[in-house]
Amino acid sequence: MAWYHDFFHGLPQLAWKAAQTDEQTQLDLELIVETLDFGPGDRLLDVFCGYGRHALPLARMGAHLTGIDIAPDYIAELQSAARQQKLPVVAVEGDVLTVPLTDIQAGAGPAGQFDAAYCLGNSFSFFPRPDLQNFLGRLATVLRPGGRLLVHSQMVAESVLPDYQPRNWQPIELADGSTLLFMVENTYHPLDGRIDSQLTYVYGTETQVRTAQHYVYTLADLSQLFNAAGLPLIDAFGTEQGDPYTVGDADAWLLAEKVAD
Repeated sequence: MAWYHDFFHGLPQLAWKAAQTDEQTQLDLELIVETLDFGPGDRLLDVFCGYGRHALPLARMGAHLTGIDIAPDYIAELQSAARQQKLPVVAVEGDVLTVPLTDIQAGAGPAGQFDAAYCLGNSFSFFPRPDLQNFLGRLATVLRPGGRLLVHSQMVAESVLPDYQPRNWQPIELADGSTLLFMVENTYHPLDGRIDSQLTYVYGTETQVRTAQHYVYTLADLSQLFNAAGLPLIDAFGTEQGDPYTVGDADAWLLAEKVAD
């Protein structure tokens, strides 16, 4: 079982939600809208959708959203919000590597066919090569010809290795004014292209420890993997404003488009 199956609960979940600012979410949404070439009524797939910080506002714009996430608490929260707001959102609990993508969809149209998809929040880096090949192949299968895919990663080699940090810590302020302390110790395995992280969360008298794994690829390597899946990259951004990616940028946003059949 992959590490992310039982990671997102308790303090890590609390910390993640607190760290996502309204400003960051708005920048993400603007990039999604500007790059994915969709309109009202189109069907979008949100991979690792979390609690719906992108899916809900996009649904309010008129898109039909299908979200997939491994965390049952996140899916329950998204389902509840979509019902209350009467939004066209289908939220599915499961692993994107195994969930039947062709059977789930919000909105009318050919079964299992999406107009666009996105995978944000650094979750694209969760996969070793065989799983990443499977992931991209599955998304290519359910995207319409010309449909676009936007993914975000902080773990491309040109980003993470120039400023590799074996340990780091930071306080995260919660909505009630209290503080959660987040600490991480990283170990990079160059022959495997993998960073193993031990993450410690401290909130009041409670401490929780998790382990995570992220896989490091060069942009050239990713380009080859996208091409092999029939999703050639058409752009790479280093900021949410769409600036071209340059070595050392902290984040990378990769935009792909499914080739015509």
